[in-house]
Amino acid sequence: MFEGASFPKPLDEQTFENWLQAGRNSIVPSNFLLILWDDIDGEYQPVYTSERDEIYRYDRYTNTPGRQLLVAAYDLYSESRVV
Repeated sequence: MFEGASFPKPLDEQTFENWLQAGRNSIVPSNFLLILWDDIDGEYQPVYTSERDEIYRYDRYTNTPGRQLLVAAYDLYSESRVV
């Protein structure tokens, strides 16, 4: 996933599935999986939150400079893309 010129690099489907599962199984209740691009580490990172407003706390990944940029947000239970 996240293949093409619009994204910094592809994300392995199994990694994405593991992140969804980890969010559902977490002791701390969460509703959303945010996928951030960490420009310093050059990797995607998962962030879990129960608050929808947290999604808008991060700048979106386009060509915006920044360390952690939001690439996508998913509902953990329906797996639908929110952003």
